[in-house]
Amino acid sequence: MSTTRSWWLAGVCLGLIITVAAILARFQSHHRLGQPGVRLTNLRLLDEKGEFATTNSIYLPEQLLEFRSELLPVSREIELVMLPPDTTFGRRLYTAPDGFQVQLSGVLMGTDRTSIHKPEYCLPGQGFAIVARSQRTITIDRPHRYQLPITRLDAIREVRLPNGQVASQGAVYVYWFVSENRISNDHLERMWWLALDLVRTGELQRWAYMGCLGACIPGQEDAVYQRLERMIQELVPQFQTTTGPNIAAVSDSPSSSNLQHPSPQLAEANPNPQAATYPRDFGSSTSSPQQR
Repeated sequence: MSTTRSWWLAGVCLGLIITVAAILARFQSHHRLGQPGVRLTNLRLLDEKGEFATTNSIYLPEQLLEFRSELLPVSREIELVMLPPDTTFGRRLYTAPDGFQVQLSGVLMGTDRTSIHKPEYCLPGQGFAIVARSQRTITIDRPHRYQLPITRLDAIREVRLPNGQVASQGAVYVYWFVSENRISNDHLERMWWLALDLVRTGELQRWAYMGCLGACIPGQEDAVYQRLERMIQELVPQFQTTTGPNIAAVSDSPSSSNLQHPSPQLAEANPNPQAATYPRDFGSSTSSPQQR
């Protein structure tokens, strides 16, 4: 891509962001708040010190397929202090019998759009370098068959093992956004729809940002993505109320065939299982509010 074209695209993106911000500021005091596209529960969440953090949460099932789960804390300094007070969180760590771990996180905005930031800030904020990005869809079968648009990020970072050696750790991160009436896999598109709906209807759509992370040994990213896809297919109908358009049933779809692939044996492939399981410090972004 030429330098001129790169600068042109950067200018267009910057102009879009400024326009959306101006529109949101203009209508800030003249809007009504929409309904969320995810289910909520009064489950209490704690901070990293085990102290009370919030009385409600995005509903995430305790049991999912062969996975057991545990609640993960919300960071007080990074999330509870830096994000708007009406932000709603959801966070669970799912563990399979073979040791494979997945974190599911959700952030639901209230009256302030800054509750949700660009997802690409999260991984670098925890030491990961993003090496691949792709937009795709996952077929969801309930309550009817539709395509969930998602973005997949592949990343890698260096971790220090207990013996002092340094090893590479891979990760696959899948995310999407959902409101009462829309689903998106693109941050700028979500911002545009947020402004458009506010102008057209006077309603501030209450968007949620959902993210699903699986750690792996580098080279096993595709196998991990297949497991994340299977989890998402089972998970989404349980907590997400917004769906896409009904599509005709298609036999032997790519999503169905993915379920037949063997699971990656992460713990057995690495003499130090912790290097191949969920990186617990991924819980939140360390980016500042100015970056959001």
